Amino acid sequence: MGNQNLKEARAEKNDEFYTQYHDIELELNAYLEYNPELFRGKVVLLPCDDPEWSEFTRYFAAKFDTLGLKKLISTSYAPESKRYPLDWQPTLFETENPRFSAEKSAICGKIFTLTREAHATKSLNIDALEWDYLEGDGDFRSPEVTALRDEADFIITNPPFSLFREFLAWIVEGEKQFLVIGNMNAITYKEVFPLIKDNKMWLGATGNGKDMVFGVPTTANIDDRDRQKAARLGYVGNYTRLGNSCWYANIDHGRRHEPLSLMTMADNLRFSKHKELRGKEAYDRYDNYDAIEVPFTDAIPSDYEGVMGVPISFLDKYCPEQFEILGLDRYIENNPILGKRFTIGGQEIYARILIRRLFSIRS
Repeated sequence: MGNQNLKEARAEKNDEFYTQYHDIELELNAYLEYNPELFRGKVVLLPCDDPEWSEFTRYFAAKFDTLGLKKLISTSYAPESKRYPLDWQPTLFETENPRFSAEKSAICGKIFTLTREAHATKSLNIDALEWDYLEGDGDFRSPEVTALRDEADFIITNPPFSLFREFLAWIVEGEKQFLVIGNMNAITYKEVFPLIKDNKMWLGATGNGKDMVFGVPTTANIDDRDRQKAARLGYVGNYTRLGNSCWYANIDHGRRHEPLSLMTMADNLRFSKHKELRGKEAYDRYDNYDAIEVPFTDAIPSDYEGVMGVPISFLDKYCPEQFEILGLDRYIENNPILGKRFTIGGQEIYARILIRRLFSIRS
């Protein structure tokens, strides 16, 4: 049943987005700046990747020695199960290898590994990767890949967006450290927000809610505007941009501990760059909840002691030492508006996170 659900999800939605090396390196640099020994002696699993062209695999293989990895594991999903076009063909990389099997190539995933024990060379890189076919199709929920999850210390990948809830639950069940890409709207999922509220997961260090460029299959239907935007960013060809993607992690990085610089409520109402606030007598209050509406993250007042509703983009600037997250409009426990959104003058306000300032940090 699990594999069938995955096939149906992929049939209905395009899940083939290939992350670029630059974005991976930029994000991981933030964690390594905070803890240079983060990966030393650790096992990193890269599921949901096609190792022949995965930039995640290339990054960790190229930096295997520098990071001090113990083992790198990268797995792919079987082409037939991914519903590739009928003209799909195995790569030369695969067909020129003695392990090649035409039957397995279509229905089995592949596993790539890199370990110090397997090589006597002083320097390891992507050329030292060893590969084989998986017994199954590479579905992350299979016992085979789940066993690899249990072996790993870190799980890092760009999972299928349409299966983000299930993939995150799979990681959390394994109690692993992780760094994954998802849609920013996933913040509002009932399976996701409690992890953010309880400080068990947070946004990554870069690119959140901004344009990220992804490679796509040659048969992908790319909107011309997105293709042109990717080209302006330096990626010409089978690329698209997604403006609502972000990194999710439970790996610490220093940028999440940087307090947000704030003005007082009076100064915001007088000097804010946002015309929606500038010149008003006071911040709006919700009709159905005792909190003020703060429509912009940079308009959070430094001197307000009550509860505030802020947009989900606030999480890109969230500092746990500066703010306490209390809830999300639709998930407020023991409150009559549960399942609803906040309103102002009867007008619904979309996706507001409730926060309170912690006054131990000066703004």
